[in-house]
Amino acid sequence: QVQLVESGGGLVQPGGSLRLSCAVSQFTLDDYAFGWFRQAPGKEREGVSCIASSSDDSTYYADSVKGRFTISRDNAKNTVYLQLNSLKPEDTADYYCAASPWVVHAGPMVLKEWDFWGQGTQVTVSS
Repeated sequence: QVQLVESGGGLVQPGGSLRLSCAVSQFTLDDYAFGWFRQAPGKEREGVSCIASSSDDSTYYADSVKGRFTISRDNAKNTVYLQLNSLKPEDTADYYCAASPWVVHAGPMVLKEWDFWGQGTQVTVSS
């Protein structure tokens, strides 16, 4: 059974940083694209960032996070990361890691293309 387990969320002040981790088990990272979605209370889940499989390795960032968030993958550790810098209150949400065997090149993220999901980790940005 494929498992994705997120960690690293928490409470941070505006301008602060967090690093989210997504530990992947039961398959290797090389053949899948990985992404991070977020969902704020009362809002739809939105794609934040994704990274294509190792054969392509392209990355995508939503306009709202471009220049502040960085996605990366450590194949040796079977872990995907999302570095969140210069956090804003509007970044407050539950963040979910997802995996897709369908995404070949990183681009705008469509929910139905992502087959595997973690349970989420909460990020709260507040003073």
